[in-house]
Amino acid sequence: MLAQRALHDLGDLLSGRPHEIQLTYSVHYCSKCRKYFNADMSALAPPGSHYTQGVIDLAVRLVAEDGLPYRTASWSLWRDDRVFVPFATIQNWVEAGGKKGRETHRRRLPRLGVG
Repeated sequence: MLAQRALHDLGDLLSGRPHEIQLTYSVHYCSKCRKYFNADMSALAPPGSHYTQGVIDLAVRLVAEDGLPYRTASWSLWRDDRVFVPFATIQNWVEAGGKKGRETHRRRLPRLGVG
């Protein structure tokens, strides 16, 4: 069985034109455990993501290293690389990477509720 998935990637550096990667991969079935599986493609993009690791890395770098606000980073990706990434998605990536946001304390009780 073959499946297909579209991933958004940064544009071609020579022509400046955007790329959309159509990735075709095979889905396999294990008769012993009765499960379907496919090859690991997390090197290209995280599971369930529409964006490649390159897009994610660039977006996080724009915010964390260059200090751009989320909306400005989103606009910069669209203007320079023709990749539309909603600013809330960039915010999620940055906060998941631990680059921005407050430090978490595992032993401390949450501020809401009993405590």
